[in-house]
Amino acid sequence: MTNLEIAQAFYTDMSKKNAMDLEKYLHDDIEFTAPLAQTHGKQAYLENVKRFAGFFNSLSIRTICSSDDAATVVYDVNFAEPIGNVPTVALINFNAGLITRIELFYDARPFDKK
Repeated sequence: MTNLEIAQAFYTDMSKKNAMDLEKYLHDDIEFTAPLAQTHGKQAYLENVKRFAGFFNSLSIRTICSSDDAATVVYDVNFAEPIGNVPTVALINFNAGLITRIELFYDARPFDKK
């Protein structure tokens, strides 16, 4: 699989909310960084995804671009009100066909709404 295909499959599986389907794409020492969370290691990341999956309504991929060792995924995550839609960008790094790092970029202010 190419990096683009891996990124597409990974976020398609993420949209189905089954964290265990994601495991096959992840390096054991994956690093994850986002405005509201940071983890290191596959199991810690998967636990974070399980919590996230219980929180969002839908995830829709807008576009994916890739290069030799990275991919960028632009997607929308829809949450219940008062949060609503959160446009998100993921920068993904790969090594030997596995995801080694995911860095998310999004506006975290909607999560402060009361």
